Amino acid sequence: MEALLSEREKQILLDLADQSIVAAVHQNRPPRVDLDSLPDRLQQPGASFVTLTRNGLLRGCIGTLKHEFSLAQDVVLRACAAATDDPRFPPLQTDEIEDTEIEISVLTTPQPLEYNAPNEIPNLLVPGLDGVTIVQGLKRATFLPQVWKKVDGPEHFLTMLCQKARLPAEAWKRGELEISTYRVESFHRSPDKTAGG
Repeated sequence: MEALLSEREKQILLDLADQSIVAAVHQNRPPRVDLDSLPDRLQQPGASFVTLTRNGLLRGCIGTLKHEFSLAQDVVLRACAAATDDPRFPPLQTDEIEDTEIEISVLTTPQPLEYNAPNEIPNLLVPGLDGVTIVQGLKRATFLPQVWKKVDGPEHFLTMLCQKARLPAEAWKRGELEISTYRVESFHRSPDKTAGG
C-alpha cells in the first residue's frame, strides 16, 4: 500500500473537490490548481474517484485508474465530472449542493491478478480491501472496495462486476478476463461542511 495521505492533504483535496463541484454546477471554470503551493504528494501523478451522495443515495461517481495528472488536478477533474457528467444522473443542481456528501477515493497503482484457473479468482480477492477491474476486449468495468459492503461475497462481487461491464454474469468463470486489483484510501466531507452549506 502506498503512503497514506496526511489530514492536511485530505482537507486540501476535499476543498478542491468542493470548489470544483460548485464551479461545475454554476458552469464556471474549475479552480486553478497552483501545484507549487501544494504538498509534494499532491503534485505527484495520482488516480482518484469522486463519489457524491445525497440522503444516502448515489448522486454521481466518476473516476479513473490512470495516474495521468497530479493528484490534486485529478480530483478537480473527477469532482467536476461527478457533479455534471455522470450519464446515470442529471447534472447536480444548485439547491442540491448543500446536502451532498463528497467522498474521495485515492487509488494505488492497479496490479494484475495472476490466476491459473477461474475457480481460484474468488479466493485471491480480499473482500473489503481490493478494488477490482475486469477487461475483456473493449468491455471493462471496475468496482471500488466500498462495493464489498453491498454484496454477499467474492462470487457475487464478480458476477455484478461482469454485469456492469455488460458481459454475461458468469463471464469470470470462463477464465477469459484480464483482472487487476488496487487499494484505495477514502475520506469524505459531510453535507454541512460543503461550500454551499
